[in-house]
Amino acid sequence: MKYQIIPVTPFQQNCSVIWCEASLKAAVVDPGGDIDRIIAEVKRLGLTVEKVLLTHGHIDHVGGAKKLAIQLNVPIIGPHIADQFWLQGLVKQSQNFGFPLVEAFEPDQYLNDADVVCVGEQSLSVLHCPGHTPGHIVFYSKVSGLAWVGDVLFRRSIGRTDFPQSNHQDLVSSITQKLWPLGSHVSFIPGHGPMSTFAEEREHNPFVADQLLS
Repeated sequence: MKYQIIPVTPFQQNCSVIWCEASLKAAVVDPGGDIDRIIAEVKRLGLTVEKVLLTHGHIDHVGGAKKLAIQLNVPIIGPHIADQFWLQGLVKQSQNFGFPLVEAFEPDQYLNDADVVCVGEQSLSVLHCPGHTPGHIVFYSKVSGLAWVGDVLFRRSIGRTDFPQSNHQDLVSSITQKLWPLGSHVSFIPGHGPMSTFAEEREHNPFVADQLLS
């Protein structure tokens, strides 16, 4: 699985264009905004987008999803239905976070734990990882050893849990019980900031390092 990270919105959220090299079929993960830039990158890479994938319902991750899906005539897949209230509250999120107005929308498909999403000839496993939001999901490519973790985990940090229906213990459990078993070799693209590996975070992350939780 190939990828190109495109930081979008004033929050510098890591939108990813991901694609299958064999077919050049692609998906866009978390298009929070700046859709003209996303479309320009898709064209530059010579890709055909099949779907939009969402990790969770916060506006910096979903703010451009509906417009992008309409322009490209593709479905929106994800997150888990437990984040429906975030998507229904996008007008309020727009006001609270100082974003241009984004209307509420429903994805074409909500996702559940252990679902599989295809991108061309590649497949992504879906892991339901609540904590930052109750319906947060992670996309994992076993073949590539790569995960798109949204705002669950960051380099040397973890997601915030001061939002409605956030839960710190759920977040820690999602990281240690869902992500770590994938293997320390796995690299991950977080919702913000630089990439890292599970091995690095298990050793150095001040919130979920192994020595802190043993």
